Amino acid sequence: MKKMYFIAIYPDQKIIDEVRVFKEDLALNFGNSKALKNDAHITLLPPFEREIELEEDIHIAFQKIDTIISPFEIILNGFGSFPNPKNPVLFVKPEESENLKQLYLNVKEKFSFGKYSFNPHVTVGYRDLTYENFLKAWEVYKDKIYKTKLLVDKITLLRHDGKWVPIAEKKLKD
Repeated sequence: MKKMYFIAIYPDQKIIDEVRVFKEDLALNFGNSKALKNDAHITLLPPFEREIELEEDIHIAFQKIDTIISPFEIILNGFGSFPNPKNPVLFVKPEESENLKQLYLNVKEKFSFGKYSFNPHVTVGYRDLTYENFLKAWEVYKDKIYKTKLLVDKITLLRHDGKWVPIAEKKLKD
């Protein structure tokens, strides 16, 4: 049987709750409820599918990720978007971070299958967000002010069991 997995950075509960307010606004005013299913996070490795019998290999690779990086802060500052007409995305924008790029490269080194680009973001709206509603929401969010600091001190491996469930985490350390 196949399962989906992914690797992410999760902020503290305060930021998860703050971002949830934006997601609830999109659900209420722009017909976008799918984003409410997931807590705020930054994806380091997008969802991938593997046989559950191979899960031990995923755990071994996850534990081999180089996390000898001092915990660091990412500044979340304002909103951005991927305005593609078929699957528009509205998100909270992290400022540039060399530590974040390095952490992503360390993950990619152990999980090198598939081609994907790294555009770090904290999703607010996607999936059932129509392009028309995206354009309306973007008018509201493009100049909206939201700024906070996210402490990155661990990464999380998740498996989809009807919903995303954390199955392992690895702390950053000096």
